[in-house]
Amino acid sequence: IMNALGLTQIGLILLCTTTISSLQCNHLHLQQRKLIENSLQLLDKMGEKFPQQCLKEKMSFRFPEQVLKPRQKETVKVVIEEIFQHIFYIFSKNLTLAAWDGTALEQFQNGLYQQIEQLEACVIKKQIHYFWSKEVNRLKLKKYFQKIDCFLKDKKHNLCSWEISRAEMRRCLQLIDKVIRKL
Repeated sequence: IMNALGLTQIGLILLCTTTISSLQCNHLHLQQRKLIENSLQLLDKMGEKFPQQCLKEKMSFRFPEQVLKPRQKETVKVVIEEIFQHIFYIFSKNLTLAAWDGTALEQFQNGLYQQIEQLEACVIKKQIHYFWSKEVNRLKLKKYFQKIDCFLKDKKHNLCSWEISRAEMRRCLQLIDKVIRKL
């Protein structure tokens, strides 16, 4: 009797978590919009206004906007997840010269991580990841983030390189927000 009761409880728990996660996935775009809005506010809160002395170092990274216009809607989620992973990677190292508010930075990183987790839970993986991994756009996206990473390394992660990267990530998140609003 105990085993049957235990199995029934486990079954109910699994059923409830599946139902809850599918409900979360149905409202993913709303959650993402809220989290992106929060991330944009945290990016602003992290630092002051863009330093005037950094204007002369400004660089154009040219975000490959075509990556956010795939043929399949589900692929958009995979693309966005990958973008968040790249941003998380960039904002997780060599931040000593970035004169930013540590709490806001930590909340920004946690928000990105939360977005990645939510997307991973809701994306119909195998098939889409297979197509996306063969996608030319994926290479363009990778190149874009490598350019930012190299820029930071070339500038020895100085204050201006971080400020320029922060401004670029703000633009990147705004583009994602625009796409999510259309989903």
